[in-house]
Amino acid sequence: MLNAAIVGLGWWGRTIAATLRDSAKLRVVKAVDPDPAAASWAREHGLDHAAALDAALGDDAVHAVILCTPHSLHAAQIARAARAKKHVFCEKPLSLKRADAEISVQLCNENGVTLGVGHERRFEPPMLELTRMAKAGELGTLLQIEASFCQDKFLDLPQGNWRMSQSEAPAGPMTATGIHLLDLAVSLFGPAESVLCRTRQLGSGLSNGDTLAALVSFKSGAALLLNAILATPFAGRFTLYGNKGWAEVRDLSHPENPKGWVLTTCARGGEVVSRNYPPAPAVKANLEAFADAAAGKARYPMTQEEMIATVAALEAIVTSSRNGAIAAVA
Repeated sequence: MLNAAIVGLGWWGRTIAATLRDSAKLRVVKAVDPDPAAASWAREHGLDHAAALDAALGDDAVHAVILCTPHSLHAAQIARAARAKKHVFCEKPLSLKRADAEISVQLCNENGVTLGVGHERRFEPPMLELTRMAKAGELGTLLQIEASFCQDKFLDLPQGNWRMSQSEAPAGPMTATGIHLLDLAVSLFGPAESVLCRTRQLGSGLSNGDTLAALVSFKSGAALLLNAILATPFAGRFTLYGNKGWAEVRDLSHPENPKGWVLTTCARGGEVVSRNYPPAPAVKANLEAFADAAAGKARYPMTQEEMIATVAALEAIVTSSRNGAIAAVA
């Protein structure tokens, strides 16, 4: 059993704590957050509470930290945790800059600790099947992805919340929802080459933007058409096109409370076939894969090269969003 401290008890930190309540592989034993309300919540849920990260890093009973903190803090917190010999699971994005992602990976490797990232969309059963089909060549040469992840969960955020900050959450929806689609595209196409992105504030008070459209070109020649919105009810779609067929995953609900998915496929010369998938705890599956990797039982199913490549493409998206021009990926 891997004992972990959750760092950051906002919406998602509390969601992860609830998700892991019945895990047989990873147990939350401490909560770290300076907010007095977080201390009260931790006590109500039987968790030891600390106001500062050092209390978790100096606790021998804590084997790992789960970072649910503002994005700009990730690199420094990963560095401190790695040097304290604690395994690190970091919520997405791993960082906002490629250079920071590279340093984080390097420090975890040098200190012999596992690094995991909160890209749980990879662990959804229909997405696993779509990936299997792509890797097995059933879709032929991979050509393009059309992907959309929209929600309106942030419309009631108070002014000043870090999720509305241009520095913490640049390019509006990108770090909240679009990053998942970008990561999936990297897992299928490899490293990106260039980006053209537009972000606008059209239907909300979200000052960093609520509507994003991006074209991401990959070194393989394939492309991602990415749509992410924070001012409309939930909608999720991921369609992969190949020269032998296509496959599409449609989400029936937000991943926080999954209600299942529909996987639709069509091979060249064949019929369109749809299959329903029941709900599955993808967030938990990712965290338990991290726990297995930390215990040396299995390799974490996201490569470090992919972690870095996703952040590199994210950095280019932010650049393009700000200046309106095509941005090269570092």
